[in-house]
Amino acid sequence: MSDATGAVFVDLDRTLIGSASGPILQAAMVAEGVLPAGRKLPGERFLYGFYNSFGETVPFMALARAAARLMKGRSADAVRRAGAAAVEPLIDLIQPWALEALGAHRGEGRLIVLATTSPLDLVAPFANAVDFDDVVATRYEEVDGRYTGHLVGKFAWGIGKRDKIRDWAGSNGIDLADSHMYSDSVFDVPVLSAVGHPHPLNADPRLVAVALARRWPLENWDRPPGVPNVVGLEPYHLIRPFVRPESFPYARFTVNGIEHIPAMGPVILVSNHRSYFDVAALALVAARLRRPVRFMGKQELFDAPVVGQLGRALGGIPVDRDSAPGESMSKARAALRAGEAVIVLPQGTIPRGEAFFEPVLKGKTGAARLSAETGAPVVPIGIWGTEKVWPRSSKVPNVAKLQHPPRVTVTIGPPVPLGHTDAVADTAALMAAVVDLLPDDARRARIPTDEELRHTRPSA
Repeated sequence: MSDATGAVFVDLDRTLIGSASGPILQAAMVAEGVLPAGRKLPGERFLYGFYNSFGETVPFMALARAAARLMKGRSADAVRRAGAAAVEPLIDLIQPWALEALGAHRGEGRLIVLATTSPLDLVAPFANAVDFDDVVATRYEEVDGRYTGHLVGKFAWGIGKRDKIRDWAGSNGIDLADSHMYSDSVFDVPVLSAVGHPHPLNADPRLVAVALARRWPLENWDRPPGVPNVVGLEPYHLIRPFVRPESFPYARFTVNGIEHIPAMGPVILVSNHRSYFDVAALALVAARLRRPVRFMGKQELFDAPVVGQLGRALGGIPVDRDSAPGESMSKARAALRAGEAVIVLPQGTIPRGEAFFEPVLKGKTGAARLSAETGAPVVPIGIWGTEKVWPRSSKVPNVAKLQHPPRVTVTIGPPVPLGHTDAVADTAALMAAVVDLLPDDARRARIPTDEELRHTRPSA
């Protein structure tokens, strides 16, 4: 019996993983000789395509229920081998933010249980590999190493899944009122209603209606918490078409080296900081990537009306150095482990006075530490000329220079090799790589004029 008072039950298809597991499990069974090669259901591609988009249907699940009879006489060990072979392809389909969310539950001392309609022998190897504590699933009856065509207990779907979870909870001393259930399917409403903390996740349209009626929170694991979704699109995707050089007619942009940023996987983008207009320059980089980009910014930015709400909707990470300095690093690590891109400005703020003209840039060690902790590559970005569009001495950008707008250059370099043993040395290497991307003027020490110094200080 467990000491935990509550558990976390997680559905598999379209919940923990982003699509149906059926094609992967079927391919594994063909490879192990459990099923004959080339055997497919009529319209199988259409069925799975519909399932991935709209969720479970009664006819689809009736086919799953009938699979027990089709497995009569087949080797249970061969099926278990097929389940083991399917582990890696299934892991590749895990939703980017799933393990982070489940890790938080585990940190609270809760057991994590895979609760799926799929056959136990096929999914148990996957559950073990992902470190689930147990599995509630459909079980095929086995005699002398062969399936009989019958089930052990109920089919783990709808009310049957609820009853199997209740039985499991009773046997393990688990209080369902203190438990969580994550599912995408309206057919899991009996289970969602049986636990104290229901989580409709990537909910199908029918479950969305139920969730809204019952005021259950709608969640997703394909993006950071708090980032909304409209027909599968984040605010990033909706804003991206409008983030173009033409949107800033009072500046002329040159962006080079975008090919150095990986199209997939975690990456830290490190840039220097010269102006409030750096946001526009980096937004153009993010728009060309065709993938959502998270950014770390001062807490004050996220506290501002409208701008703060937009920043959070885009998945921005507030940095509060006073009350919660470690929280922003934790969120950035989570984003990188989910395979996302994160923008970091190591200088933290725009340098003032003579520091603005220093040829050697200094930065905080956050980006280097994130890279060491996650293995994410760090790509340097050198920005120049944004201070001509919006100097720190001005409260708004100069939008009047339409005939002869200032030139802004954004140069992206290749990933910087880091030792990952000395964050200070790695940070120095990162900042040096950024400087190497700037014009020659940036690397010359000089004495600025009084007028130049004035532009580096806030108007107040």
